Amino acid sequence: MNLQVDIQTACSEPVPEEDDIRRWIEAALSPHRKEAEVSVRLVGEPEMTELNGSYRRQHKATNVLSFPAELPQDVPHPLLGDIIVCAAVVAREAREQHKTAEAHWTHMLVHGSLHLLGYDHIEAEDAEIMESLETTILRSLGCACPYGRDTPLANIRSME
Repeated sequence: MNLQVDIQTACSEPVPEEDDIRRWIEAALSPHRKEAEVSVRLVGEPEMTELNGSYRRQHKATNVLSFPAELPQDVPHPLLGDIIVCAAVVAREAREQHKTAEAHWTHMLVHGSLHLLGYDHIEAEDAEIMESLETTILRSLGCACPYGRDTPLANIRSME
C-alpha cells in the first residue's frame, strides 16, 4: 500500500512512535485502498474539547475524532481525511479499562481510520460491522478484542 501519513503532535502527553501510528493506520486501510493520504493530529484535552464542542456539540474531550475529506466523487485523489486523537483521554481510558496504552492507541487509530472509510457505529447493524472489522484488524496486530467479555470495554459507543 502507498500510504502517506502526516503526523502533528500538539500535546505534552506521551504518544506512540510515528512508525507505529503509520503501521496501525495501514493495517486498517490496506484491505480497502491501494493508496491513501491521512493527517493525524495528537492533541491535549483543551483542543479536543473545543473540536468536540464545535463539531459534535459535546463539550468534553473525547478519545478520537475523524474528519473524512469531502472531495467531489469525480476527483480521483488518495486524500481520506484527518484523525484527531486526544492523548490524555486515551491514556486515562487505557488505565480505566486495564489495557496497555499501546493497545488502546492501536484501537483508536484503527477506529478513526475506519471512520475515514465511511464506517460508523450509530445504528446497531453498522456497529456490528465496524466492531467486527476492528476486531479482525486488532487481532492481526496482536491486540485483544476490545469488545469481548474479557475486557471492561463493552461498546465503543459508551466512549463517545
